[in-house]
Amino acid sequence: MKCKGIPPDVVTYNCLIHAMCNSCQWKEATRLFDEMVATNCQPNVFTYSILVDALCKEGRVFDAQDIVERMVQLGIEPNIVTYNSLMDGYCLQVELFQEMTRNGVIPNVVTYSTLLSGMSCVGQLATAQELFAEMCAYGLDPDLISYSILLDGLCKHGRIHEAFRIFHVMQSNGLEPNIIYYTILIDGLCLVGQLKVARELFSAFTVKGLHPSVYTYNIMMKGLCKEGLLDEAYELFQKMEADGCMRDSCSFNTIIRGFLHNNDKEKATQILHEMVKEGLSADFSTAIMVVDLFCDSTGEFFRALVQNSENYRSVIDMLLYKGMEKLNNIAELAKQRHHVIGQYALKHAAGLNLKMIDEYSA
Repeated sequence: MKCKGIPPDVVTYNCLIHAMCNSCQWKEATRLFDEMVATNCQPNVFTYSILVDALCKEGRVFDAQDIVERMVQLGIEPNIVTYNSLMDGYCLQVELFQEMTRNGVIPNVVTYSTLLSGMSCVGQLATAQELFAEMCAYGLDPDLISYSILLDGLCKHGRIHEAFRIFHVMQSNGLEPNIIYYTILIDGLCLVGQLKVARELFSAFTVKGLHPSVYTYNIMMKGLCKEGLLDEAYELFQKMEADGCMRDSCSFNTIIRGFLHNNDKEKATQILHEMVKEGLSADFSTAIMVVDLFCDSTGEFFRALVQNSENYRSVIDMLLYKGMEKLNNIAELAKQRHHVIGQYALKHAAGLNLKMIDEYSA
């Protein structure tokens, strides 16, 4: 293929990675994945699901869970195959736990923490809490990892009051929470709409001698955007840089989506250009929102995007690449130059008028 000048697309890479995983050639599968990203052929939900399934079958559930978390951070929603694979992996762990106890091997804190993680991940919170109570009843003292796993599970499922109860128990047992635990709580509070409490926790970091991570900032910004507090979210976005916290792709995507949801196209456009200048890329959700705005009959957003910007072509090409991948047209479009992809997408996907096409092509 390569010798004939035909670049592999996402389907080609998925087939190869699947074959490597099936034959346990992890090094080669990883090499293919890295090559895929390096050539700007973005992995999709099927790529990640292949890796998750293979890792779970090998018993490497934590590695698989890391991949799922990475997917979500990149704006790629796990599908039913992804979750089924994870559940299979965690069920295997339960079977091993039962076999271990039958053979007289006494589980330790690490054993229980592994199971807690699995049960929380697949939404089996009642089982997770039973395991936690069982661990304590056997005289095992939960460590910071055990507490963080249970806290995260409770917060992700909206059970914030129970999460705070566990948090206070942890403190009373002499375990001092770090920024990770406060970030988990802020995420949970934003999820259930308790933004006031989330703000109070965030504001108290300086007093506690804690420094928010990029993940903490992103979660707080997302919560503020969700409530329509764009000015405050943007202040936080700017404060990150001033505080020496490097903004990542998620930071930009979060704030851009916030402005787009609130119909502030001008501000969204400005930050979109900033993101591209920093070498970062829009995720699927952001890209699709922007491409949808191309369809506006007045062409106002498109003109704002290209006006007075030296790198507007990079912005448009990046968005169109993402949009076309979402529409599964990459195989056909990869044969054409980005400039041609832009024209094709604008004419056939976004439905823009010819005047705007000419502006882009000029």
